[in-house]
Amino acid sequence: MSQTYGRPAHEPGEGWAVVDVETSGFRPGQARIVSIAALAVGDDGNVEASFSSLLDPGVDPGPTHVHGLTAEMLAGQPTFGDVVDRVADVLRGRTLVAHNVAFDYSFLTAEAELIGAELPIDSAMCTVELSRRLRLGVDNLRLETLAAHWGVTQMKPHDALDDALVLAQILKPALAGAVDRKAWLPVRPVTRRTWPNGQLTHDELRPLKAVASRMACPYENPGRFVAGRPLVQGMRVALSAEVSHTYEELIERILHAGLSYTEAVDQQTSLVVCDLPAPDQGKGFQALDMGISVVSDADFMALLDRVVGGKDLEPFTDATLTGEQFTLF
Repeated sequence: MSQTYGRPAHEPGEGWAVVDVETSGFRPGQARIVSIAALAVGDDGNVEASFSSLLDPGVDPGPTHVHGLTAEMLAGQPTFGDVVDRVADVLRGRTLVAHNVAFDYSFLTAEAELIGAELPIDSAMCTVELSRRLRLGVDNLRLETLAAHWGVTQMKPHDALDDALVLAQILKPALAGAVDRKAWLPVRPVTRRTWPNGQLTHDELRPLKAVASRMACPYENPGRFVAGRPLVQGMRVALSAEVSHTYEELIERILHAGLSYTEAVDQQTSLVVCDLPAPDQGKGFQALDMGISVVSDADFMALLDRVVGGKDLEPFTDATLTGEQFTLF
């Protein structure tokens, strides 16, 4: 199954699973979940079902001053294994949503792997990145700041159920705002694998920048972009620091268009996206110094509407290697 990164906000999805976990520390697998809440939310942002529970982690509960949970309060509570099926019921068929989703995803999957369970998570979305795309003009993107911005009452910060309910209420106007701005939703594919010994693992949710920089493009690089002409699939695009869209959204659009994302500016780079007309440093400056075209963020987004098809890369096989083609020194 092909993996897609991001999707236009106006396209319908299959709903969301809003999750919050409170933990005994910051290292998944060593620290444990002490409280969990999962809300099944429709594509319209309305809560359809919910599940929450304290959990007995079997270890010291950690920062009680943060989550308010003591060892005495957690003793005798269910373990993650006791509730994993109910959590899976909320997750199944929906996109996992959390505020800093990599944190919650890593703890959920670590807990599942400790008991040999599989979590039906095929995609995830971070509301920090989503909020960043909306350019809300807030001082920071903490949950409490966004709650105040959207007029959502936060009753008990760092309580898993309250935080999940607050996030669900934030999600609804954020999704509407993304539609109004014609933004893309930062939905990420996530995968699972079963090893020869039968062990199942859930792949790490890594930043898109790190994934895309190592991703092979299916099209040949047609060379450099020329002003006045369209983009061609296979062109290698680098992003300067001076752009108005987030890196993640730009990279989503690059991959969706059949272009190649690169972190380097070199002779194989086709163009650099930079909002400064005459940059004196950074990737924009490097591009101009090397004669590579520089286009603004807005112009690049417009160019993405008319990308020309590229030439498919020929599959690499052992037959490609011949003594006439390669000389060993």
